[in-house]
Amino acid sequence: MDVDGKLTDTTVLVVDDRAANRYAMGTVLRRAGHQVVPVATGGEALVELDVRLRKGILPDVALVDVDLPDMSGFELCRRLKSRPHMAGLPVVHFSAAAVAPGDRCHGLDAGGEAYLTVPAEPEEIQAVVRAAVRAARLRADDQAVLRRLTLLSETIVAIQAARSPKELADAAADGTARLTGGPATVFVLSPDDELFCGTSRDRTSLALPDDGAHRSVAALLRRLTRGQAGVHLTTVPAPLWPTGFFRPGVQHDARLALVLTQDGKAPVCLATPTRGMRRVDPEAEALVVRLAQATALAAEPLLMYRVERHVALTLQHSFLPQPHRLRNLPGLDVEVRYVPASSQTEIGGDFYVALRTGDGVLTAVGDVVGHSLEAATVMVEIRHALRAYGVDESDPSVLAGRLDRMLQRYHPDVTATVCLALIDPATGRTRIANAGHIPPLVIRDTQTADYAEADGPLLGLGLPHPPPTELVLEPTDRLLMVTDGLIETRGTDLAASMEHLRAAAAGALSGLDALCDTLLACFGDDREDDIALLALQRTN
Repeated sequence: MDVDGKLTDTTVLVVDDRAANRYAMGTVLRRAGHQVVPVATGGEALVELDVRLRKGILPDVALVDVDLPDMSGFELCRRLKSRPHMAGLPVVHFSAAAVAPGDRCHGLDAGGEAYLTVPAEPEEIQAVVRAAVRAARLRADDQAVLRRLTLLSETIVAIQAARSPKELADAAADGTARLTGGPATVFVLSPDDELFCGTSRDRTSLALPDDGAHRSVAALLRRLTRGQAGVHLTTVPAPLWPTGFFRPGVQHDARLALVLTQDGKAPVCLATPTRGMRRVDPEAEALVVRLAQATALAAEPLLMYRVERHVALTLQHSFLPQPHRLRNLPGLDVEVRYVPASSQTEIGGDFYVALRTGDGVLTAVGDVVGHSLEAATVMVEIRHALRAYGVDESDPSVLAGRLDRMLQRYHPDVTATVCLALIDPATGRTRIANAGHIPPLVIRDTQTADYAEADGPLLGLGLPHPPPTELVLEPTDRLLMVTDGLIETRGTDLAASMEHLRAAAAGALSGLDALCDTLLACFGDDREDDIALLALQRTN
């Protein structure tokens, strides 16, 4: 503290091998209100500082005699400044001997803040100590501000990189905790009252408050932000704030920084524990306010993304046949799976088809290149075209050719892959036409699996399609058709991924459900593309 221009509550380390000098210097400093820690050598000084560092009570300044018996005062200064946790300790060199200007420069070059010639007037000694301590505290304050601004910048980068409201809340909570030095919880309340809660890393995920506590917070956020604009700071006393959000089972008052998203619909809350209505660190709180504003800005597109993604997926699912309709195919059991890309908002072009024809059951799995409404629209056209062509034609190769011409005529800039299989359930005769797609996989009951040798050009290129590949499915065989979203991984060779798929399918338990579930468990997490699977087996 500064009292009438003088620093008090400061501790001064005095390093001098002469007891009389330590006593005289200590007397002057104590009269000025300083605490004094006297030591005789550089080695003793280092030991004393190590002990104090472990206790977190380093002195505020060190007065170091240049002529110490075990090392020079300049060497002691260099050693102190080389230690990260002691580098900020200001050092004032002093000497009773006449010194040349070069010696003063030596001390400054070693990292010292000042050089004092003794004997000196008490006022001069006190003034030098005050100046050194003030300068060190200003540097420490500047470094603290810089650290906090760096933490704020790092947190804003993290929240802007969040892929979901939950990730956003976790990143903001962790940043708030680092800014304030304590636990933090962040809440994002969507327009449809879904609450996303994030906790700082030092808070265990176990014993979090229950759903009732979350509902209470959601209602509180709605009430506190009603009619508000900008950032709203408030303290909620413990009886009104649910227990356990900051520490398991512990009740706290909560200091809240509340802000609405830019559209004014979704409250964002950064919450930290506090005691009563005491004044919080204004600099830390100002940074928390900035973080709250940045969190609200980042939350809006993520919440909008969830809405758009829900609409897109609902629309895409409406384009695909429902699984129960595929179970009414005579002589075949059919299972399908569709999993949208984990990071894709737009509608994809993956599809599956299974329908009766005059010569058996026609199945197809395909993918229109791209993720867009156009890709989904073309996907629907291909499905309907295939159903229309299948009324009079069953040959998979002929159907592939017709689909190719349809794309060239109506969508000349679009390409697609598709694999078609015509199965006679009575005999197992299967004819396969493949247009640039992953070939079907035949899984035998001997725990072996092989890809059908069927290939051909993509749809939309105008190239001729080869005759269909023929094989016979035994009643115990399973036929698997997938889109490349299941196995394709950036940076991994597709042939290697296909081999992994073959091995996983061969080792799957019997049954179509088990096959599909096994493959999704092996390959289906966090995929960058949509996944469509169709598995079938003869029933006679």
